[in-house]
Amino acid sequence: MTTTAEKYFPLLTPIQRRQFSLLPSLYSGWNEKINVVSRKDIENFEVNHLLHSLAIARFISFKPGTSVIDVGTGGGLPGIPLAIIFPEVKFTLVDSIAKKIKVASEIAAEAGLVNITAVTARAESLKGKYDFVIGRAVTESEQFVRLTRHLVSPRSFNEIKNGWILLKGGDLENELSSFRGAAEVKSVSDWFEEPFFETKKIVYLPY
Repeated sequence: MTTTAEKYFPLLTPIQRRQFSLLPSLYSGWNEKINVVSRKDIENFEVNHLLHSLAIARFISFKPGTSVIDVGTGGGLPGIPLAIIFPEVKFTLVDSIAKKIKVASEIAAEAGLVNITAVTARAESLKGKYDFVIGRAVTESEQFVRLTRHLVSPRSFNEIKNGWILLKGGDLENELSSFRGAAEVKSVSDWFEEPFFETKKIVYLPY
């Protein structure tokens, strides 16, 4: 069976295909024990969660050795799907709710992902430096940047400068006004044809 990921990423290896094929059942199983995806949304998991996470892989192809921190990851989104696409990139998944990090850790292990570290913590308490901070509908952009600014490494080696890559929805004009034009906004519907993505955006903020 062809997964939604394969539709847009046809060059996946057999290992990546297998990993993506496992995710819907893994999330469905865990979601019955610990609610990390809304109940009404779980049947649309492949598009609304998995593919939505992969929009970041359309915006940037992380170079091997890049370090990415997914703040407010919940059950591992967008970090886990991105870790499949980029096996040579190090992903740190962070959430303040321990049971959600347990789900993310277990799913990563069951999918055979060795490039993920999952941590229960608040972003402002973390140490360490990362090339990119990613987040999916976590909080208002200005607050998110303020809480995670100390995590971004100033030394860039990817095709774009280090910074923040956020998955957002709706009208962002007011939310991004304080960044004075520094924010780059891309429509996810430019890459994915499903109606779900009509209002979805990627926001990139350079460090």
